[in-house]
Amino acid sequence: MIFDLLKATKIGRRGRLTTGHGVIETPFFMPVGTAGAMKGITHKDLIDLGAQVLLSNTYHLHIQPGDDVVKNAGGLHKFISWDKPMLTDSGGFQVYSLRRNNKITDKGVRFNSHLNGESLFMGPEESITIQHNLGADIIMCFDECPPSTASRKDIEAAVDRTIRWAKECKELHERLSQRPTPNAPPLLFGIIQGGLELDLREKCAKALIDMDFDGYALGGLAVGESEEDMLRVVEAITPLLPENKPRYLMGVGVISQLRKCVSLGIDMFDCVLPMRIARHGTIIMSDGSQIRITKPEFQNDHSTIDPDSPSQFSRIHLKSYLSHLLRSNERLGETYAQMQNLGVTLKAMQELRGNIENT
Repeated sequence: MIFDLLKATKIGRRGRLTTGHGVIETPFFMPVGTAGAMKGITHKDLIDLGAQVLLSNTYHLHIQPGDDVVKNAGGLHKFISWDKPMLTDSGGFQVYSLRRNNKITDKGVRFNSHLNGESLFMGPEESITIQHNLGADIIMCFDECPPSTASRKDIEAAVDRTIRWAKECKELHERLSQRPTPNAPPLLFGIIQGGLELDLREKCAKALIDMDFDGYALGGLAVGESEEDMLRVVEAITPLLPENKPRYLMGVGVISQLRKCVSLGIDMFDCVLPMRIARHGTIIMSDGSQIRITKPEFQNDHSTIDPDSPSQFSRIHLKSYLSHLLRSNERLGETYAQMQNLGVTLKAMQELRGNIENT
């Protein structure tokens, strides 16, 4: 069994997800290393903060350096020297984020590279082939992620494509998994779409469950809808998913939302938010509060950034120093700020796992 559900409580599920590069304790949060790295944070830093798994992006790695380069290097783990589990997303979110210059058909999506404008095409075959070349432990089906403001007609069309593409992804994945490789074949997750339309979400979920994937993700949330709407979808759809399979809510990283969604039965999360707001001066403290470290009031605040921080840098350095670094656009400031926010987020998940065990 790849997923062992150890305990289910009112505050969440506690489990273990076994991959080709080790076991992941659930629930967990994945740092996002888009191109196989996080801005200014080393792999050792990630491990010291308690990261169990790293997420990288199929589209970006395909564009640069190229999935063929990564494959020839021995796969993504060897290419970036990371020996823990990795997940690659499908590239489907780029269909959403680059929607102003794409053309979606039933076969896939044609769009232009964000680097040089080159015309590119990605569909189920391309996405799964690229992800197998990259060699992640967990890979995702290619899906269409419509905006939360899309019409019901457009969302329904996206659901139908997502279901059709998921079938194609699984068929190709099973063929590619039969080839001899140095590592175990990756786990394949289906992605449930449907916007805020609960009946379309249910339709998509049931269709993917019938295909029997290794895990199931809720996609197309945290893309502009209210928290109330997001939680409404999670609460309605999560109970439909198999208890013996991991459940992944994509793109959510606010600690209060992580806790709420874990209580609704979610096991996995990822988000760039903690790191992104850090680079712009918003610091998440160990007590759950946030401060804007670049405000004038911190220029002469010579107290320690966060004495209880998981990050050694925040336990040593002063708020005034971090404020100076970020206001001076020093890259070191971004590193310290990101270490703080990521560390606090990972620690919150670690504490949540402990609370579930003790419930």
